Amino acid sequence: MSEPRSGRWLEEVQTVLSDSTFRDIAGLMHGTIGLNLPPTKKALVASRLAPRIHRLGLEGYDAYLSLLHEERGDGELQVAIDLLTTNETYFFREPVHFEILRQHLGRPRERTPAAPVQVWSAASSCGDEAYTIAMVLSELQTLHRIGPGWSVLGTDISDRVLRAAQAAIYPAERMRHVPQALLRRHCLRGEGDCEGLVQLRPELCERVSFGQLNLCEDFEPLGPFDAIFLRNVLIYFGAETRRQVIERVVERLRPGGLFFIGMAEGRADLSQQLEAIGPGAFRKRKE
Repeated sequence: MSEPRSGRWLEEVQTVLSDSTFRDIAGLMHGTIGLNLPPTKKALVASRLAPRIHRLGLEGYDAYLSLLHEERGDGELQVAIDLLTTNETYFFREPVHFEILRQHLGRPRERTPAAPVQVWSAASSCGDEAYTIAMVLSELQTLHRIGPGWSVLGTDISDRVLRAAQAAIYPAERMRHVPQALLRRHCLRGEGDCEGLVQLRPELCERVSFGQLNLCEDFEPLGPFDAIFLRNVLIYFGAETRRQVIERVVERLRPGGLFFIGMAEGRADLSQQLEAIGPGAFRKRKE
């Protein structure tokens, strides 16, 4: 068995990502998932892919690009997507959005009271956002503001983060903004070897479903939803792709429903169907 390559190899391989190979990788990612990788992201691409190239025993980025083309219908392209998309998140991120959701759904509703509330976390990553939404809806049910038939859908392009979401086990640090009452109600703290981890209770998890979905492609009809979260993903798309994704997603929102984007994403060329009601928060105009 050959000796494993040293850390020095990683430094060397990162220096040989040529401009042309970077453009090909960027083009592949844009064509597949709409990910926008401008030249300023070259160093990031190199650093994210180098450990994977090393692990596979390939000679460099050109060989890895060839592998991606060979494996378009298989798993390696998905691995590359996972490596090149950022999935950092935590519970109750941008808390003002969840307060707006709570207030909106907690008002007397124009639709039949028994109609179930449905919310979509359209770039759900590891599930922190979807389960946060579920905590808010569970609280509203307890207060008799919504009926018992509510549900949350979480979707993402990354198979890896979806598996993590379905496991519903998180470092306690990711729960740092969860109110203590909700922690006690919905979470189980790990002990012994599992100390520092938190598992969500099955009663909450069963209200949340996850599925793989590419927002840049046409997808089967979903919803309609009372609220859609499309946060902190639009920044990875070019302007035209952003417009198409927003249009496609907003079609699945009920008139009067809420639409959320990341608070740092501005208006992001939003549909004329939407009116601003807060930072990163919008309501779909009624017909």
